[in-house]
Order: sequence, then structure tokens, then C-alpha cells
Amino acid sequence: MDSSESFAAGLSAAVPLSHPVSHSFSNHKTSPKTVALFFVLLAVGLLYTILSLAVDVTSAGNVSTEWVTYFLLGVALLIALGFEFVNGFHDTANAVATVIYTHSLPPNFAVMWSGFFNFLGVLLSSGTVAFGIISLLPVELILQVGTGSGFAMVFALLIAAILWNIGTWWLGLPASSSHTMIGSILGVGIANALMRGRDGTSGVDWGQATKVGYSLLLSPLVGFVCAALLLLAMRAFIRNQKLYDAPKGTTPPPWWIRGLLILTCTGVSFAHGSNDGQKGMGLIMLILVGTVPIAYALNRAMPADHVTQFVAVAKVTQQSLENYTNKVTLPLPRARDTLVTYIRTKENTPSVIPALTTLVGSIGERVSDSGSLAKVSADNVTNVRNDMYLAAEAIRFISKNPPYHLDMETTANLTAFKKQIDDATKFIPIWVKVAVAIALGLGTMVGWKRIVVTVGEKIGKTHLTYAQGASAELVAMLTIGAADIYGLPVSTTHVLSSGVAGTMAANRSGLQMSTLRNLLMAWVLTLPAAILLSGSLYWLFSHLF
Repeated sequence: MDSSESFAAGLSAAVPLSHPVSHSFSNHKTSPKTVALFFVLLAVGLLYTILSLAVDVTSAGNVSTEWVTYFLLGVALLIALGFEFVNGFHDTANAVATVIYTHSLPPNFAVMWSGFFNFLGVLLSSGTVAFGIISLLPVELILQVGTGSGFAMVFALLIAAILWNIGTWWLGLPASSSHTMIGSILGVGIANALMRGRDGTSGVDWGQATKVGYSLLLSPLVGFVCAALLLLAMRAFIRNQKLYDAPKGTTPPPWWIRGLLILTCTGVSFAHGSNDGQKGMGLIMLILVGTVPIAYALNRAMPADHVTQFVAVAKVTQQSLENYTNKVTLPLPRARDTLVTYIRTKENTPSVIPALTTLVGSIGERVSDSGSLAKVSADNVTNVRNDMYLAAEAIRFISKNPPYHLDMETTANLTAFKKQIDDATKFIPIWVKVAVAIALGLGTMVGWKRIVVTVGEKIGKTHLTYAQGASAELVAMLTIGAADIYGLPVSTTHVLSSGVAGTMAANRSGLQMSTLRNLLMAWVLTLPAAILLSGSLYWLFSHLF
């Protein structure tokens, strides 16, 4: 018996359920067809990723022949996709827990169904969450992502997240992959600041981190309260007793309950793919920009007329900013240093606006001279991308706390220019989305069993009823979907498990305190453990690279 089985057995022994367990999912045998499909999808995903990457690099005219670069790229991509695979069996299986537990769908079909809608969620995602995660990273490391320090950052935060996710899964702690990733990013930022002789708190954008922290903290509370209220509303308006019964044997529920449970499973799967899948996509794009910038630093598919508009907006923005420079001009290198310091410290100085003015004008000139983003030279593309990133981040902070009272026209021009920069830099190729979607789906196929039993039997003192499952899944679907719209990462594990707990409380079924203690333990330990682990790995990898 492994540690996760011991954990489950201990819970069952400690708090007996109100009726015998009749769901022996641990004895479920994965069909040979499902195993074959797993390896076919794995092979197709790897082949498609390799071919797409080769086509992009070849079409971009990359002349680099350094095998070390491509080796590090391959390793980094495998680790990033490995994180999404672990995310799949660690988090995504929550989406299929209720339909499998209630026998609404056979397990093999349910995981494929969920994987498909995770796939669609990833494909149709906006990318807002992906680039929101990136903004938490230290600015100097983002600008050096293709260097040794950049690789040390990427490897440290990904490996730390994977190790903690696997460790908590093995020990039976219901931790959150989102929580783990945020902690890993914070650890790298703090370690980077300390290694550079600065205060550790200066290595993190605490404004963005606080925003993310609120979403991770509040979403489980929303899940608990809203799922409880929804169950009470269902009891008041839907009198059919079958909806409030626990599953018996392997008999599927009535067709209308079955349809409701399948609908909510589908929604959670789609929302999870749309939100959680973006964490891996953001890091993969960071890796690609650092290793093969000629292909991925700028959106080569941007039409020529958009480039003309980009140059025009840059010119107008530069002219608007010149009204606030007091005729002070800064050379380009000093302008970059000034903005790096401003983004790191958030301290407004008289040189911030002149620095931004210089950078905006330089970006516009270089894009204009190239004629299109696809024609920016290999020697210049990284600098253009970095300058765009600096300008966009500086505009983001200036809009929150302007150094001067900017007039409405200048503010509008800054907003328009930032949008142009986002269009030029914040893009995700379709093959990246496909690779992440396949990794998530394959992870779901591996780890669903213990999640099903945990959700169905180890949160409350009675088995999960149809109404409780539908309430928790519906609230999770809406919560994750709303977070995706606002570009906030949330935890599927915490939202769904807290939703189930909320329905148990509303139903007066009682809660298994041992499970709640483990949920709280995972919540408390994940952030400091991930910070310490990723910070230590970053220090180690920085010396190795």
C-alpha cells in the first residue's frame, strides 16, 4: 500500500460514512483501448510539437547552429509540459470526479470527455492569465531569459512546482498547482533580489502578487458559500427526492440528473483548460522568446497595415509625452536602465517620463525601418522585444500612479500604444496550446481515481449526492470562468473541494475534520515550501549555468 492509499484508508477508518462504501474505483481496470489512446496522443503531441517548432524556426530564417541552445530549449519544453501533465492528474481530475462517482459516465469515457473539453478550453483561452503570471517575474530576469540566469529561473520555478505537486499528491495532501506555481515564482524573485544584494521584497511585483493572492484566497470561500446557497435553493424549488440521494451501486442516475452532471463536468473541464492551461503556456512562451527570439519574440503574423498603425501610434505617443519632459532627453541605454529601476522599485522620478519618451520613439523608428515585425533583424529582435516589454510595464505602472497629472489625450495615447505592444508581443502559437492541452488531458487520464474517492467520500461524513455534486461543479465552473475573464489564476482543487464542503455543511451532513486539516495544511505549507524550494534551486542553477 503506497502513502496515498494509506492516507485514504486512514481517513475512512477515522470517520465512518453513514452507509457502506459501494464505489470500488480502486479496482477499476484501465481498458487496453484507453492505454493505447494515451500513448498515441503522447506520440502525436510530441511529434506535432517538434515539427511545429522546426517549421517556425526554419521559416524565421534562424541561422543559429549552437546545439546547446536547442538542447536547453528541448529540456525546458519537456519540463514545462511535464508541469502541465502533473497539473492534469493533480487538478484536472476534479472535473470528472462527480460524473464518475455518480456513474453518470464510465470512467474511461469520462476522462476522454474531460480531456477533450480541456483541450477546447486551452485552444480558446485568451492568454490573459498566461501573461499575468509572467508579470510576477523579476524584470531583469525576463530581459535576460535567454541567458544562463534566465534558464536558471525557468528550470528552478518549473522543477520546484513539479516536485511539490508530486510530493503532495504522493502524501495525500490536496494542494493547488496554481498556489504552487505562484510560490515558485515568488521564490525565484526573492532569491534573485538577495543574490544581487537587495532586499528580498524588492524582487517581486507585490501589487500583482497581492491581486493573485486575493483570487487564490477568495475563490475557495466563494466556492463554499455559493455551492451551499445553490444547494439550499435547489432544495426549495426542486422537490424530486432522487436528486438528493447518494449513488447506489453502479446504477446511473435518472437521465435529467445525469445530463445536469455531465453538463457541469463539461463546463469545469472547459474552464479549467482555459485558466490552468495558461500557466504553462506563459512559461513556454518565455522559454521560446529566450531561446529562439527570431521566431517568437515578436508576432510575425501581424499584418502590414497593423504595423503602419503601430508606428503612427508610437509617434503620437512620443509627441504627447514630450510635453512632460521639460526638454530633457536621455540616451537609449540610460533610458532602459531608468525604466528597469522604475519597474522594480515603483519609485517615480523626474527621469521616468523622458526615459519612456526615448524608448517609445526608438521602438517606433526601428519597427518603421524594418517595414514589418517579421523583418526585424535577428541581431535586433531581442532588443526590440525587451524595449517593448519595458515600455508596456512602465505604462502599466504609470497608469496606476502617474508622476504628473497627464492630460486625457496623453493617457489615451499611452493606453493605445500599450495595446499595440501587447498585440505585437502577447501571442501564443496554436501548437503551444495544442501541446499544453494534450499534456493536461494525458495527466487527467492518469490521476482520476483517488480524486474521485476524495471528492465523493472523504470531505463529508456522508457520500456525495447528485445535487451536491451538481451544485459544487456548477459553482466551480462559473468561478473559474469568471477568473479567466479577469485574467486571475485560481485553483480548481480548492474551488471544487470547498464547494463540496459547502454543500455538506448546507446539507448538515457533517465534515470530515481530518480532510479539512489536510486542506488547511496544504494551503499553509504550499506557499513557503514552494518559495524555499524554488529559491534554493535558483541559487543552485545560477551557479551551474
